[in-house]
Amino acid sequence: MLIGHALARDLEVEVFTNLVHVTPALWEAFSRPGVRLATSWYTDDPAEHAAITGRPSHARTRDGIIEALRRSIPLRVGIVGVRDGQRTQHAQANLAALGVTDIGHDDLRQVGRGVRGQMPSPDQLCGHCANGNVAVATDGTVWPCVFARWLPVGNLREASLRDVLAGPDMAAVAGQLKAAFTPVKMPCVPKMCDPQCGPSCGPACRPQCNPQGPCRPRGGCVPNYR
Repeated sequence: MLIGHALARDLEVEVFTNLVHVTPALWEAFSRPGVRLATSWYTDDPAEHAAITGRPSHARTRDGIIEALRRSIPLRVGIVGVRDGQRTQHAQANLAALGVTDIGHDDLRQVGRGVRGQMPSPDQLCGHCANGNVAVATDGTVWPCVFARWLPVGNLREASLRDVLAGPDMAAVAGQLKAAFTPVKMPCVPKMCDPQCGPSCGPACRPQCNPQGPCRPRGGCVPNYR
């Protein structure tokens, strides 16, 4: 399987799964050294969880989390906010009580299946696409980020990864993203400034959790659309 193929080439493996349908054979594969798991968690309320996922998956995902912890499989859980009033804080407390230590937070990003009221755009990204990382789809399509699927830069069935990364499409998309994430000088707005910064409003005085800040897909920041 793909896990064994990757491990045989000294690659680290992270499997993102809802932990709903995990066979004994998969648990054995997930327990191999070099493999870690990631899953999403939305709320401590089974009914609300089902309303979000579209299936009564709360108990099975919870059981999967417990089993992963029992097997000492490295696990990170992302709490994703998708609706007003969602019990995300209760979800974090629930996960901590189970023994999960790597808990992240994010809001729904309007990309892919998350698109709601707008078209995908760079303001939904963290600002580090194509910066030492890319995503490759099962059909060979290469994107600068798994969240930037509307910006294909090549296909591994048509060219090598080296050629794709050095190709004109990659250069064009990387330039587009760099321009989108270049910090813009902003006038000082009192509500945006820390009183300790005084009358000037430099970068250190503005909120740091935005595409120009230290955000990462695995970090605690969310896109600058709040």
